[in-house]
Amino acid sequence: MNLSATRIVTDDVDRLVAFYETVTGTAPTRLHELFAELRTPTGTLAIASSRTVPAMGPGVAEARANRSVLLDFLVDDVDAAYARLRPVLTDVVREPADMPWGNRSLLLRDPDGNLVNVFTPSTDAARSRSVPAS
Repeated sequence: MNLSATRIVTDDVDRLVAFYETVTGTAPTRLHELFAELRTPTGTLAIASSRTVPAMGPGVAEARANRSVLLDFLVDDVDAAYARLRPVLTDVVREPADMPWGNRSLLLRDPDGNLVNVFTPSTDAARSRSVPAS
């Protein structure tokens, strides 16, 4: 079994797609007005309208309700990414800082409040655990 994608349910697909397009630098693929994907070399982020939830089952997902999942984005230089993203960020949880496990990490929230970690491995051990950023 392989993880195919991570999906976020939102009330505003266009807003969230635009945010993640800026974060990833990846153009979205719009499969439908209610659904888009941002495909990176190491994974796909899917964004679906809350209007798709009834097709999965009544009440099985709720937009803006996540408090347990973080999206991690590996970048070559987290400080440069922060400088580039700063104009579009409305909720910076923690500016770039060195973590005890060897990453330099920026923690923010997307427009729906989902937690996003943008990081760069800063030690040899951390670099050996990470897939190269593209």
